[in-house]
Amino acid sequence: MKVIKHTIIAASAVGGVLLMSSAGFFTSKKAELSQIIIENNTAKDALPVQPNTAFKEGEVLTYRLHYGVMDAGVAVLEVKPSIMEVAGRKVYHIVGNGYSKGTFDWFFKVRDRYETFIDKDAMVPWMFVRRVDEGGYKFSQDYTFNHYTKKVDVGGGEKIDVPQGVQDMLSSFYAARNLDFTNAKEGDVYTIKSFVDKELWPMNIRYVGKETIECELGTFKCLKFRPIVQKGRIFKNEEDLNVWITDDKNHVPLRAQAKILIGSIKLDIIGASNLANATSKVN
Repeated sequence: MKVIKHTIIAASAVGGVLLMSSAGFFTSKKAELSQIIIENNTAKDALPVQPNTAFKEGEVLTYRLHYGVMDAGVAVLEVKPSIMEVAGRKVYHIVGNGYSKGTFDWFFKVRDRYETFIDKDAMVPWMFVRRVDEGGYKFSQDYTFNHYTKKVDVGGGEKIDVPQGVQDMLSSFYAARNLDFTNAKEGDVYTIKSFVDKELWPMNIRYVGKETIECELGTFKCLKFRPIVQKGRIFKNEEDLNVWITDDKNHVPLRAQAKILIGSIKLDIIGASNLANATSKVN
């Protein structure tokens, strides 16, 4: 579903319970990562350092997706518990999977997997892997990022120029969580430079204010944002998507709610483990 794509980019995410298929996959991807990182060995230490205070290895976030009143699916985002060592760089391996369930699964089966390999010090992706299976429609994407030459290899011999610090569809979620909202004022717009479907996509999120919301995990003090989305294809208006994140250093999205051309969708958190910091939970 294209709705899922927009939801991930807008600081929620699709995930699930599927695992990596084989050890061979890991071996080949690590080899590819090594090749990219050592391409310009003399400059490998020149990447800007971007501190990460929002998450740590082993974090798992689980969400329930509603389509209207229907319980439509489950999403899980997992930061793998072990840091990868690749060509002298430390790399987070993050996996997001999504699957439909119940009645929704009968008429529109979804089995999606997203992966990103993020440099621990520079907080930029080296590789993005996407496997989509939605209602029988299947496709794959494998992008490799060279932050020294500022290019993304999208396969087939095609390389696309990108700006410094560009993120992929999934790493954008974690980059957004590391933004500093300490002095945020209502109406402020924050931008994440994302590369999606062979195009540069500036993800703009507008700060709305503070709210306290209840969810399955309890009551939390939150920061509310309205990602500015593309109207016409899925959304009626540019500000039809609202996101609530915890008002703490974790910046965990607790809820994403959107009006779409046909109905509405809602993503609610139902599980969170191995968080990096104390939370803004009230009770």
